[in-house]
Amino acid sequence: MNLVVGLGNPGSKYINTRHNIGFRVVEKFAEGYNSFIRRRLFANAKECRLTSSGRKLLLIQPLTFMNLSGAVVSTYLKRLKLDRSNLLVICDDINLSLGQIRIRPNGSAGGHNGLSSVIERLGTTDFPRLRVGIGSENRIRDFSEYVLSDFEEGELTGVEEAIAQSVTACECWLRSGIHKAMNIYNR
Repeated sequence: MNLVVGLGNPGSKYINTRHNIGFRVVEKFAEGYNSFIRRRLFANAKECRLTSSGRKLLLIQPLTFMNLSGAVVSTYLKRLKLDRSNLLVICDDINLSLGQIRIRPNGSAGGHNGLSSVIERLGTTDFPRLRVGIGSENRIRDFSEYVLSDFEEGELTGVEEAIAQSVTACECWLRSGIHKAMNIYNR
């Protein structure tokens, strides 16, 4: 089984924010299989179970705030007895241009509080992650205000394209592994 975690913040006021693009990617992934992310009764996450590329897959959205996501990720890995190589964390990246994606087998948090939480709880930086660019060509003065803002009208087409490309990158990772996905999707 593989575990794909989309990072974001719970609650209706965050639905369309830049910081929630990880949530949107896993939702789009589920929709492609005519499935939906649903709340689990006794878990602190929404989830969807499906089969993709012949592999069992669990998509989740932690229902903690971004900076506490690691607790949920750690709990799922332990309960499912999964190796970190079977985990893919999807999050926004302010350092990547809007719509650019980057998939890696490991790495630092790069200032991302959700990734910092996952790294802290797992005790390692050694797990795959897919970053989706939300950066701006303009100088950003207040990063927390920016990531919690909604996408502008002129950005929506690029955002939807990045979400769709992120879903195909996830499917490539499942089917062919991290290195093949990197070769195809990192530009």
